[in-house]
Amino acid sequence: VQLQASGGGLVQAGGSLRLSCAASGRIFSSNIMGWFRQAPGKERAFVAAVRWGAGRTYYADSVKGRFTISRDNAKNTAYLQMNSLKPEDTAVYYCAVNPSGSYYYLDGYRYWGQGSLVTVSS
Repeated sequence: VQLQASGGGLVQAGGSLRLSCAASGRIFSSNIMGWFRQAPGKERAFVAAVRWGAGRTYYADSVKGRFTISRDNAKNTAYLQMNSLKPEDTAVYYCAVNPSGSYYYLDGYRYWGQGSLVTVSS
């Protein structure tokens, strides 16, 4: 599976962006598609995830109520709608696929996209 993330950019605080993650190769219903982010000088951290088949979603506390993850099975694409952006959301955002298991831990994700930079100015 190859993943291509897009949609990052520069936005003012309070603004919105939508990230996309297009997958080439089959995504199975048991798979989990996740978004992680890595800010300068920090470790990569979980943001949101969706179970490909059931559509159940999960969020980090820091983005609950502001970010929404979704997927379009027909297009093999996942999205991360980011609203009410804050300067602390500035990071490189990565999409990844976990064949199964826990949605939270980075180690479980086998396939990774190249990252998309999101910069939120104050």
